[in-house]
Parts: sequence; structure tokens; C-alpha cells
Amino acid sequence: MALIITSPLRGWAAPLDSVPDPVFAQRMMGDGVAIQPLGDTVCAPFDGEVVTLHESGHAVSLRSAEGAEVLIHIGLDTVALKGRGFTPLVAAGTTVARGDPLIRFDMDSVALGATSLITPVIVTNAEAFTITRRVTGRAVGAHEELMALAPVRVEARRWSDDGTVIEERVTLVLPHGIHARPAARLGECARRFEAEVHLLHGDKRGDVRSTVALLALGTRLGDELRVQARGSDAEAALAAIVALLGSDMGEGAAAAPAPVAAAIPAVPALQAGQIGGVIASPGLAMGPAARLNQTAIAVEREGKGSMAERAALEAARSEVRVQIGARAARGDAGVASVMRAHLALLDDPELIAGAEARITMGNSAGFAWRGSVHDQITTLKATGNAHLIERTDDLIDIERQVLRALTGAPADADAVPAGAILVADDLLPSQLVAIAASKPAGICLTRGGPTSHVAILCAGMGLPALVAMGNALDAIGDGTMLLLDAEAGHVTPNPSRADSEAFAVRLAKRDARREAARAAAADTCRTADGVRIELFANLGTVEDAKTAAAQGAEGSGLVRSEFLFLDRDDAPSEDEQHAAYQRIADALPGKPVIVRLLDVGGDKPAAYIPIDAEENPALGLRGIRVGLAHRSLLETQVRAILRVEPVGQCRIMLPMVASVAEVCAVREVVERLRGEMGIASPVEVGVMVETPAAAITADLLAAEADFLSIGTNDLTQYVLAMDRGNPAVAAGVDAMHPAVLRLIGETCRRAAAKGRWVGVCGGLASDPAAVPILIGLGATELSTVPGFVPEAKAIVRGLTLADARAHAEQALQCASAAEVRALARAFEEKTR
Repeated sequence: MALIITSPLRGWAAPLDSVPDPVFAQRMMGDGVAIQPLGDTVCAPFDGEVVTLHESGHAVSLRSAEGAEVLIHIGLDTVALKGRGFTPLVAAGTTVARGDPLIRFDMDSVALGATSLITPVIVTNAEAFTITRRVTGRAVGAHEELMALAPVRVEARRWSDDGTVIEERVTLVLPHGIHARPAARLGECARRFEAEVHLLHGDKRGDVRSTVALLALGTRLGDELRVQARGSDAEAALAAIVALLGSDMGEGAAAAPAPVAAAIPAVPALQAGQIGGVIASPGLAMGPAARLNQTAIAVEREGKGSMAERAALEAARSEVRVQIGARAARGDAGVASVMRAHLALLDDPELIAGAEARITMGNSAGFAWRGSVHDQITTLKATGNAHLIERTDDLIDIERQVLRALTGAPADADAVPAGAILVADDLLPSQLVAIAASKPAGICLTRGGPTSHVAILCAGMGLPALVAMGNALDAIGDGTMLLLDAEAGHVTPNPSRADSEAFAVRLAKRDARREAARAAAADTCRTADGVRIELFANLGTVEDAKTAAAQGAEGSGLVRSEFLFLDRDDAPSEDEQHAAYQRIADALPGKPVIVRLLDVGGDKPAAYIPIDAEENPALGLRGIRVGLAHRSLLETQVRAILRVEPVGQCRIMLPMVASVAEVCAVREVVERLRGEMGIASPVEVGVMVETPAAAITADLLAAEADFLSIGTNDLTQYVLAMDRGNPAVAAGVDAMHPAVLRLIGETCRRAAAKGRWVGVCGGLASDPAAVPILIGLGATELSTVPGFVPEAKAIVRGLTLADARAHAEQALQCASAAEVRALARAFEEKTR
């Protein structure tokens, strides 16, 4: 009768050949199945006894009543974690029933420290049992059948010796004792001989051929073991096993990353007088400080008659409407999006009705407008919805714009002359748009974060910016000469003449490099050793597409389709969407255009999509979840994309993916609609990696998707558990954090194993310091802000893949984002 082995955890069942470790893939330890886990609890696969539980909690072996011995090894190289992330729920010697929980583990924590989360389930006494059937290539639930075993008749071993036992002592030098990999090596060695070989540790004894027996010895570094052998070739077997035990079996080198870490340069300390900050947009600038101190705009309470005040309010709103339209026309997609939001507020019927009601009561237009705005602010705050409350900043902004038009108060931009460095507590996106028209040289903010909307806009404008600089910035007065180094992350007030001259030389060299980059912008992007790296651009409008084409972009890695959906009362029609996507495709003839499906919810609500108030919208209904919840919106958008000609130029990308099921559901929609529309050519469907879940299951996603693209802004806030819009923690939201880089590297590695390419379309791709690291981690496509395309190409052309990989490996050993950035600066200086 067959013994059924059920899956010890939920996940994707795969053959052992797919395990990136020869000990398992070559079946040195035994035969079985591997599981890519989707659950965090390992359960007993049959009724039996827990034979061994490694002290680090990463591996457990069990024996069934029939004598089958099974090892469950959670992840690869997890012994080096020394128990971090693992919670054993049983002890050796415990009798368990099928389905009983054995070990719980923190998937994110273990994934960051492990080579892989793939979990081999091995029948270690394969000579006694044969696997008659097994499940691979599909998802399995915990307690579903994984393997069926049948016993093998084993003849007793006959010895041709006189029974003499020979023995030798050895001190164990394995860093983590005898765990699964060394046990497999020892067993493989012992099976080359006829002799019977045992290891003795205290009062415990184990057959060297038995992985479970060796694990049960519970050995550690420095333990003294006795090796005993008997049989016709006992001397040769003893010598081989002792020699193997006297080495570290390659375990020591992997366990000691110190030589790499030692090469990491120290984070440079600030010099006297310098003020540190977080890089929001890289670059260099020098100029006088221009402090933006917002003052209240005074208005009269009493009006001069309702007719006159209504006319004054209408005239002010008209003036502001023209100003907003002009800013939208001058800016990119990000700017246009902000301006559309402000136009909607300016013409909001409730705001206007509230103001007119106050005017009727005898108030002035300014007093009435201010009162109506603050009524709306009170209403929003009363909802308790954090993302709705954030809209109060936009209301305050539109309030100030109308009041300035009514009173003639100077605009914020008037306080910032061309070439100056703006110094302020914080900025609203719309303020930045207005101020940017004055051509400031750079931005320094007391508050803010590196992935805020202001930071993203600064990067798109090529405007150097530091944020989260703290109260030390208060000491900077108007006119103070500043050297803004948004590469090293500090500003120098009142520099010496020598410092100013040296900084000017750096600026001149940077400008010269940018000019050279622009001259070669149209050339194909390859590394110095000929590796093809695609350089795409992030877009929001056809104007962005034209700019990107002029800058040498080889396609678009991200079309933010929500620009069609937000700040309106109803969803765009299929024809409207198709026309917009077709214009963008036409602006990039013959080049790939990747359209991200509607990404709303959370911080980007759409008025016509009902989403209930959520306690934590960042973890709620957003991204592809919205499309799957509102199928008509999803299908309309997919049809619009499929209609773009030539077929296949536009690819489809899913936002905020967290599971394989989401990819399969959208793929079904795409294939069904393609069939209904009579489209024979395939259309690629890819996913955005913005959640830790997507990163750590990239291989599973890659089995269903045609490509993966990493959105570093959201991925960073989810990995670090820091809201990029929260000023209290925003300064720490740096995508160069080693935890984020490790997940990027893991995504690239897992996807490459499935033959899928990985790009980066988040803000990190537009950071010059990050480009070599991203290439070294395995990204083969970068999608940046359009203006950065030429410089990104120049950086890639100066790299060899070997140097980039070595640099990326060093970055992964850093302890903080600051260390990574110090390393990146040293690398740039060496390769420049």
C-alpha cells in the first residue's frame, strides 16, 4: 500500500532539478519535490515522529511508521540565519499527526537573508522507498498530495571482513555544524565504499549514509567526533570521511562576507557648517538662497454688494484658470496631472455654492472663498480617511491662488529669482510648478521625503533637491551663498573661495558630460563590453512621448494610463483611450510602448469608482485589484490597448501585483478579448513588482507573465514599512536601502531563471548613482524620466557587466542606504 506524502506548506511544486543548489538538484541527499512557498507554516506531511529539528529552526526531518524518512529544508543557505525568522513549534522526539504545524517562518525576513526560499522536501532513505508519483509544475495547498511512496525490498548487507572496527577522532570545522548540505556530501562520499561508517557525537550515533541520522547528531563548530568504520575497505572509507570532516566543505567562504564589506567606503562625515539632507533629485547647484516664507493673505470681511463681489470672484477664478492652464501646457505629465486636479477644485460646484452663499450674506469675495474652502477642509478631515485629508493641501493651495488674484498679493514664484536655491519648510506640488517657471538652481527643504510627489517632479525637471534637512536649515537667510551637492547629500553655506572654485569645476565637468551624452543620445545603448541594455522613458502624455523620442528613448517602459482617468466625473470611453494610446505609439514609431493598466485607489482615488473608506488605503483596494473588482473598466481599457496599431507595439502591464492568480485572471481577459477582436498576433502581458510578495515570487509570476518591471517607489515603502507621504518617516524612504536592493536582485535572479527580462521603471532608474547597481543586479531595461535618458545611456556605456556585478554585490553587503550611496560615489569617481 502506498504511503502518501502531503505537501507540508502551500506553494508551487517544482522538480528538484529547478533548485539552484547541486546538493538538492543532483539528489545527493535523496529524491523528492521542491516547493516555492506561498505560506509561512510547515506542517507534518504524514503521521510519524520528529526525528531531528535543526537548532536554527530551518530544517526538520520526520520518520513515518513505515520507516520513510523525509527532510523538509526551508530555503537555501538558511542555516546561516542562525534561527532568525524561524519559530519551531515542535521538538525532536515529538509524535505528530498529518497536518500538525512544525515550523512557522517570516517569509520576508528569511527571503532577505537566504539565497532562495525554495523548500526541498526530500525522501532521504531513497534506497528503501521509491517515489511512484509526484506533483510538480502546479500550485499545491498544504495537506494536498505531493508524493506517493512504495517500499523497496532491501537485502541485508553481507560483510567480507572479520568484524574489526577502526576509529579516528576529528574536530569539526564546519561553521554551522553538520546540516543538510554537508550531510549530503558525507553520504555521497560514504556510498562510494562497501564499508559501514558511523559518526559518534557523545552518546549519539549515526550512519553516515543517512542524512537524518547525521542531522540528529546535533553537531556544532568545534565539536569532537569519532568516526568508526568496518568492512573490506574500511581504511579507505575512514580516511575519506575524516578528510571531508576536516574541511569546511566550502561552507566557510560563504559564511564570511567580511572581505567584501571591508571594501565599502565609510559614509563621509559632514564638514563644519555643512547641513545634511536626503537626496530627492540628484545634481549640483550653486547660488544664493531664496527663502520662501508664506504669509497670510489678508482679506476684508465685509463686501461691497453681492453683484460686485460675485463678479470679482468670477474674474479671479478666470485669472487663476488661465494661469493653471499655462502651467499645465509648460509642464510634463506629472505637472499636468497636478494642474488638472487644481482646475477641478477651482470649478468645484460645492466650493462655488458655499462662496456665493456667504457673498449673499454680505461677505467679500475673498472672505467668502476662504470660508467655503475651509468648510470643505473640515468635511474632509471629518472622514478620517488619511488620503482624503491629504487633499486639504490642494484646497489650501487653490485658496491662496484665488486670494492672490483677488488682492494682488505677490505669487510664491516672485520670491525666487532665476539661479537661486529655494529654501523652504516644505512645498506643495503646485507651488513647485509655479516656482519652477522662475528657473531656480535647486531646492532645499526642511521636511519632505525622497519619493514624495515634489521629489518626483524635481527629478522630472532635472532640478537638484535635498529634503528632510531638519531645523538646521532655519539658520539660512535670504542671499546666503549655497553649494548644493545633491550627489553627496549636503549643502555648504557661505563657502570659501577655494570651495566655490572647486565646486564650479565640478559643475562645468558635469555640464560637459551631459552635453556629450545628449550628442550620443540617439545611439543604441550597450555596456562597454557589448551587453544590450534598453533605455526607455516613463510617459503620461503624447507630449512626453515626443520629448522622450527627441532624447533618444528606445521606447516607453511605463505609460501612466491614469492620466486619462483622474480628475473627471466619469471614465474615459474606449475610443478616447484608444486615441490617446495610438498617439503615444505614433510618437515612438517601431518602439515598444508598455501601458500600465489603471492604477487608482489609495492615494489616487477616482470619483466614479466606488471604494469604501479604508483604514489603510495603501494596503487596500488599489492597482490591479481595482480592475479585477470593476471588470467593465478593465475590459474597456484592454480593448483600447489591443486596438493600437501595429498590433503588439503596445504591451500591457499590471500594477500592484501580489499573486499569480491576478496575472492569470488578466491574461484570461486579454486572450479572450484578443480572440473576440480577431487579433492573431500575441500581445505581451507583464507585471509591476511593487510588493515584497511579487519580488519573492518573481519566478512564479514569470511563469505566467512575459516580463517584469520593478516600481521602486512603492516597493521601497512596503519593504521599509514607511509611508512615503508621511513627513515623520519620509526621510528614511530611500530605494538604495540594502533591503530594497536585495529584493530587486532576487527579482532579477528568479525571473532570469524562467527566461524573463526585468526592467526598472520606478524613481531609482532615474538616479545616476543607482544605474550601475541596477545593471549589476540583473536589470536589462531601465525606464527613466525623459530628460535623463541621454545621461543614463552614457553611464551604461561606461560600464562593463563584470564591474557592475561586483559593484552591486558590494552594495548588497552594506548596512544602510547611506553606505550604499557612499559606495556609489566612490564607484563613480573610479569609473569616471
